Amino acid sequence: MLRFNENNEIVKEEYRAIIVGIRLDDDISYSMDELEGLAEADGIEVLGRVIQALEKPNTATLIGKGKVQELAEMCSAMEADTIVFNEELSGVQMRNLEEATGARIIDRTVLILDIFADRATSVEGKLQVELAQLQYRLPRLTGFGKALSRLGGGIGTRGPGEKKLETDRRHIARRIDDIKAELRKAGLNRQIQRAGRDKSRLPVAALVGYTNSGKSAIMNSLLSMTERDDKLVKSEDMLFATLDTKHRKIAVEQGCEFILIDTVGFVSKLPHGLVEAFKSTLEEVKDADLLIHTVDSSYENRDFQIEVTNKVIDELGAGGKRKIMAYNKMDLADERPLDVSGHEAVYISARTGENMDHLLSAIKEALFGDRKHARLRIPYDKGAVTSYLCENGEITAIEYQPEGTMLEGSFDPGDYQKYRKFEINGEE
Repeated sequence: MLRFNENNEIVKEEYRAIIVGIRLDDDISYSMDELEGLAEADGIEVLGRVIQALEKPNTATLIGKGKVQELAEMCSAMEADTIVFNEELSGVQMRNLEEATGARIIDRTVLILDIFADRATSVEGKLQVELAQLQYRLPRLTGFGKALSRLGGGIGTRGPGEKKLETDRRHIARRIDDIKAELRKAGLNRQIQRAGRDKSRLPVAALVGYTNSGKSAIMNSLLSMTERDDKLVKSEDMLFATLDTKHRKIAVEQGCEFILIDTVGFVSKLPHGLVEAFKSTLEEVKDADLLIHTVDSSYENRDFQIEVTNKVIDELGAGGKRKIMAYNKMDLADERPLDVSGHEAVYISARTGENMDHLLSAIKEALFGDRKHARLRIPYDKGAVTSYLCENGEITAIEYQPEGTMLEGSFDPGDYQKYRKFEINGEE
């Protein structure tokens, strides 16, 4: 992990941690595996894990008194300096646990926020993460003021911590208001950009899915297939490699162009504050004409990941969108996953290119399948209409006739309705 020292210099700091979870009813082994992956993504060495079965959480320490003592002994024996909890902790619980164990205490929410703070690159992305961090800290100031006011950075303090954020409640509240105002301005700019896309009538397809399911790799593969290698995006085998929404124009063929959006990946127990902070960005999903739900076919618990993704999509108000299920990483899968979604499914590998042409065809059919085939004769004094239809329609034939330019092809339903008065019927 990186942090800033007192001289504002970036230094590397290593953390050795034990991860802890509570099992109330359902099995949490998958959730704990994911927590370990998140910790490793944040540069933390995981030394061991502890799971306690409880009927209800302990209000003072989340886990039982005996388990707290066991954790303290484990930290001493294993030389662990950090304990990461799978559940969100209150400020009081953090303080009590730190006093009892002598270790740094963080929870899943702090971990995710720290990863986001490290990966955000755009001004808007950094503001969104800072907003979520401040909203997380604000109700915890009373219970855990000392730990949350540490200077010099560290897990959970990157971003606001680097600025040596004061723990005064009014100061934080003012900063939250300032960030919200800045994000509203950014939202207005995005609305203007979206209006420009709407005016161009280009349909929009959004890549959605669990983090590290291969959304960016799919975007890059489609860009390469359509000779747009100069527009490739960052794609790495890591959690939350992409936070900032990317837009790219994809041209399937003449007259069949669309905007492809690569969105932030989802994860179970995604902090509510983070979802709220990123909602303005994720509104792109709600406004898309098509969702491409990307699934890691090689992952054993992919059904759980599909469920989490669908839940977030529903929260964003995009649950009723037309969808293509893109089962990615088939080169690593032992068998073909059974799709029970009711949507069209394609089985692909963005890495090897397997069946990527099938995915592109499915996208084309979904976005342009309702186009109207027609023959239109445009008068010569309507040259702007001819140019527009040649650029936005799928033209198969052009003929210059005495009365005007004859265009044969497939047209957007809206364009067809607008210009159907020029339609030629029969064998003229």
